[in-house]
Amino acid sequence: MANITIPAELLPLDGRFGCGPSKVRPEQVAALAGPGAALLGTSHRQAPVKNLVGRVRQGLSDLFSLPEGYEVLFANGGSTSFWDSAAFSLIEKRSENLVFGEFGGKFASAASAPWLEAPLVREAPAGSRSDVAITDGIDIYAWPHNETSTGVMADVVRVDAPGALTVIDATSAAGGVVIDAHQVDAYYFAPQKNFASDGGLWFALVSPAAIERIERIAASDRYIPEFLSLKTAVDNSRLQQTLNTPAVATLVMMENQIDWMNAQGGLSWCDARTRESSGVLYEWAERVEYATPFVSNPDHRSQVVVTIDFDDAIDAAAIAQVLRANGVVDTEPYRKLGRNQLRVATFTAIDPDDVRALVGCIEYVVERMS
Repeated sequence: MANITIPAELLPLDGRFGCGPSKVRPEQVAALAGPGAALLGTSHRQAPVKNLVGRVRQGLSDLFSLPEGYEVLFANGGSTSFWDSAAFSLIEKRSENLVFGEFGGKFASAASAPWLEAPLVREAPAGSRSDVAITDGIDIYAWPHNETSTGVMADVVRVDAPGALTVIDATSAAGGVVIDAHQVDAYYFAPQKNFASDGGLWFALVSPAAIERIERIAASDRYIPEFLSLKTAVDNSRLQQTLNTPAVATLVMMENQIDWMNAQGGLSWCDARTRESSGVLYEWAERVEYATPFVSNPDHRSQVVVTIDFDDAIDAAAIAQVLRANGVVDTEPYRKLGRNQLRVATFTAIDPDDVRALVGCIEYVVERMS
């Protein structure tokens, strides 16, 4: 099956459609090899790297039009690290966690820490999403903006519960979907999706209320490991540094990506671009007889991660194998779903015309599999 050769004129200019590490633009690599090279192997406690951190934080503040008093935090680790940090430093007693995919489930697990009350977990079947239920005793309402595993997206709207914080996992949505930052207290993400950088860091847009919560818990008698302390992240972020050495290469590539996003028109431009790309795939899947969007409710469909189911007569794994042999990579489905489907990232760096070319490649392969 992998012997099918797709004509060169059908292939996308860039064949990277992965939902884990994402497409990195050539300009980001050039920035790393050019001006960024002088920063590699230098101290993150000195002005050149601290200035880079400051530019990244300011660029994110501009991109998201952060309200007065909001801050951009960052620290070592990724989203997995932030979940544990939230269990130590952000949840006072009990959280409500919406679970409709892998990331939501992992945060719920972290929120099950023994010093906290068991979280209220509201779970939905894969391909759909759950909704908030305002409940007494909840001080954090948490859910993913976008589930990379399933291609489900949820609204970002503040929960109207006095004293409670709204905390959103934005790892695969941040930088690709418009939000109103007033609606969240913590909007956190790793940089390897729409920001097209490597992992190893997390960023969070946090409100004054979240900062107050972080500082109050830090002043209590709760044990908090320094590496997972959000108070440590606050203090170091204000100094334009991290507790331990950060991934400087990631910061260089991220700065270039943020500058590109802002220069193109900011978050509204990014949002329009990912909507265009995902729309190409959803319209195609609804048009052909052998494919259908995995997420049946259009209001729940992600604009940055598209999951497409195939008829049983069509082997999606074989399609992905042929695509990979022709340089079109990382269209395989999320491994734990176990479905006959393709999963395609439509992050901001991915050109909508390349998505159109991908559709043509899939059609070419399917015709020769029949």
